Amino acid sequence: MQYPHPILAREGWPFIGAALLASLLVSVFAGPWWSLPLWLATVFVVQFFRDPPRALPDDARAIVAPADGRIVSIEPCEDPYAQRQALKISVFMNVFNVHSNRSPVDGRIVSVNYFPGRFVNADLDKASLENERNALVIDCGGRLVTTVQVAGLVARRVLCYVVAGDTLERGQRFGFIRFGSRVDVYLPLDAQPAVSIGEKVRATSTVLARWAPEVSA
Repeated sequence: MQYPHPILAREGWPFIGAALLASLLVSVFAGPWWSLPLWLATVFVVQFFRDPPRALPDDARAIVAPADGRIVSIEPCEDPYAQRQALKISVFMNVFNVHSNRSPVDGRIVSVNYFPGRFVNADLDKASLENERNALVIDCGGRLVTTVQVAGLVARRVLCYVVAGDTLERGQRFGFIRFGSRVDVYLPLDAQPAVSIGEKVRATSTVLARWAPEVSA
């Protein structure tokens, strides 16, 4: 079932409510100047938890970005979650990006595995294997795609709402990471990257890579 986008992510409602309440109380009892820092913090919290709807590209071969952010890695490497050689594309999210995570492909979830770990800067390559993370291996008609939510220096909570056996559609919301993080996508080696290092991407609407064209018999 597609997530009914309410503009603000449901994960943020308690934080937004608490920030609003604190701002109002300080404004009433101490005055508007004392409450100004709290109102600024409230604005930050609201922008952090925004969760806008996104349109899918009209391209059947498209593998879409799983998160908003900046491309920090495109490299062939070992996929430690599906035990195969793969093409890894990594998206780094700072605190000003949308942190809702969307499926890059259509498929059935083979496994979901959580790994405790450290909280080093998610912009660093070592974060992929050292930080707290949650890995989804997705079967796309016989082709495997691994999507890994990685916690960062500030992020301390990886949220995932799917389990093995669930099916996902491209662009479908499956999780959220609070306060700065990274998402790694491991693709078959014949997938064709459609982004470059340093490029800014938007979840669902940016084409991350494309499946190799099928060869007719």
